[in-house]
Amino acid sequence: LLEEREQRVNELEEMLSRQEGTLKALKDKVAAALIGFENQGLKVEQKNGKIYVSLEAKLLFKSGSILVEEEGKKALIKIGKALELEKELEIVVEGHTDAVKLSGSSFPRNNWELSVLRATAVTEIMLANCAMSPKQIMAAGRGEFHPVDVNDNAKNRRIEIIISPNLDALFEIISQD
Repeated sequence: LLEEREQRVNELEEMLSRQEGTLKALKDKVAAALIGFENQGLKVEQKNGKIYVSLEAKLLFKSGSILVEEEGKKALIKIGKALELEKELEIVVEGHTDAVKLSGSSFPRNNWELSVLRATAVTEIMLANCAMSPKQIMAAGRGEFHPVDVNDNAKNRRIEIIISPNLDALFEIISQD
């Protein structure tokens, strides 16, 4: 019984180590694909076992708009191309806004709706231009409720593409009796 547990722990540690290496290689691949966009409000980092690609809204959208600008489309297509062969990933596209209320607009009605529509627009561009599976990507809006800097609205207006490994195999080992 103890030997079996030790073997399972070793399997888990090996799988986690492999996953960490795969994630680092993927981060490097995504970062390499985005060379040239770094000074335009784009950042790639690895934390909490995930890769975060953060794109400031100024790279993607005009103020209050949900239409992605041409330069932003180029960056999104490069991200999509870097990820399209990685079928074991889960990708969440999160829209974020600042806390400034939308003025004189009936559509989108509020920041939350704006964040969802922007995330959807980004998702649609990636899916239309890359061989990604729609089953592995999700669009979500967080409105103004997750600011990165309460003193800098520009930093809060962003899209975050969060890339995580599919942990099904790991959970399968953990749940074995």
